[in-house]
Amino acid sequence: MTTFTALPAGEPASIAVHPTRKLSPINPNIYSGFTEHMGRCIYGGLYDPANPNAHLIDSHGFRKDVIEAMQQLKVPVVRYPGGNFVATYHWLDGVGPREKRPRRPELAWAGVESNEIGTDEFMEWCEVVGTEPYLALNFGTGTLDEALAWLEYCNSSSDTYYANLRRQNGHDKPYNVKYWALGNECWGPWQVEQMTKEAYTSKAYRWAKALKLLDPTIQLILCGQDGTSSWDFHTLSTCLRPDVHALGGSATSSLIDMHSIHMYTASSDPVKNAIAPRAAERAIEICAGLIDLARIENGVLPSVPRQLICFDEWNVWDPSRAIGSEGAEEKYTLSDALAVAIWLNVFIRQSKYVGMANIAQSVNVISPLMTTETGLIKQTTWWPLLLFCKYMKGWTVATHVSCDVYEGPTEPAWLKGVGEVGWLDVSAAVDEEGWVSMCVVNAHLNEAQEMEVEGLSVKDGLVEVHEIGGKAWDVSNADGTQRVGIEERKWDAKGKFKFPAFSITMLRWKT
Repeated sequence: MTTFTALPAGEPASIAVHPTRKLSPINPNIYSGFTEHMGRCIYGGLYDPANPNAHLIDSHGFRKDVIEAMQQLKVPVVRYPGGNFVATYHWLDGVGPREKRPRRPELAWAGVESNEIGTDEFMEWCEVVGTEPYLALNFGTGTLDEALAWLEYCNSSSDTYYANLRRQNGHDKPYNVKYWALGNECWGPWQVEQMTKEAYTSKAYRWAKALKLLDPTIQLILCGQDGTSSWDFHTLSTCLRPDVHALGGSATSSLIDMHSIHMYTASSDPVKNAIAPRAAERAIEICAGLIDLARIENGVLPSVPRQLICFDEWNVWDPSRAIGSEGAEEKYTLSDALAVAIWLNVFIRQSKYVGMANIAQSVNVISPLMTTETGLIKQTTWWPLLLFCKYMKGWTVATHVSCDVYEGPTEPAWLKGVGEVGWLDVSAAVDEEGWVSMCVVNAHLNEAQEMEVEGLSVKDGLVEVHEIGGKAWDVSNADGTQRVGIEERKWDAKGKFKFPAFSITMLRWKT
């Protein structure tokens, strides 16, 4: 958590960090990914067997450079197969001999799905990457029988039909998929079989009971909206309740383990774009309050672990600029990199409430990674993501920021009305080895911020400095030329530190 004091313009800013005050653990799953059958994410992203550059492709047809990038991030969980795609996806189409798999119309993104990649191939990819799968269930055209069959196929070790079908397809051991989503954005008018909140909660609760009767070890994620809506309130207040029968009398478990919320931010104005993710912070706080309210009103026992927020779609995305049905390939700028750093600062500050977060998406589609026929482009947004995945681990620590306030309009407009937005956005963490990492985003286009950093207690007298900036707010790496990256140096921790205008700076020191 970072507290904030607003200063009048012109007064010197300051940051105070308290590494000994550990506030809440940081769940590694906040650095998770998302792959959907959309655009070039799966075909041409994860899987590219027809690429003439054979050295880029492994024996399964997977892109080796994408796998290496995901391993570099140590991505803990990857959500699949959607997204909007899942509302017409039938998992049985994607198993068994490839030559017998049907080609289907794909309604979410106006395409055709070959089903060349399905459950077993995705599980193989996850194993190679070293990540866990997170599967979304079809709440559009799917049935409960179909969902139960998929769970049996993935997780059962019994001598039963779908477990034996998995064995017949060459996979003797169960995959033990832990995370399952009860649909995706079922509230949205773009969805196949959009639902009312009443219809959704009735269906979700019935499915949750059946799924946990089959496998009580799984974690189920409820479909929320953005954490601030009447949909979120209704689904939480209806579904977060005790159900002794469905849980075998357990007083330490729940049918619902997490609540999913989605948000994308974007603006054509570079500063509004950079600070827009602060809206996600308020959304998390509101949603956390709704979870508490539901537990209190429904008499959920304190022995049942508190449900967490699964922020399983987040990123910078302007759908008018990167059209979904055309592949949604964003070309990210330095401004977008600052926005991603603030997104990640939010997750660190709110680590008490966030059990998972999944950047949407992991490759090609609104992604920090873009494949070409000859290699991999790391967009501007890759670099803050890399810094956080490598270093922001352990526990959130108490931090206080004093600086002047951005006074302009915000996107969304309501952001300005629910709290002050400082020019500096800060989070800090300490890991098990005593390394403190503090990320500071200076969103001011023209003014550097020079200040004392209180709380530095440096063991060897040097602070690591990792800095991301550029010559202009709109510089991009999308053409393959790296104009934005990480510059590293050391600082002796003496005197004041200057945070450059419109930059991301991570300071690291050993206490």
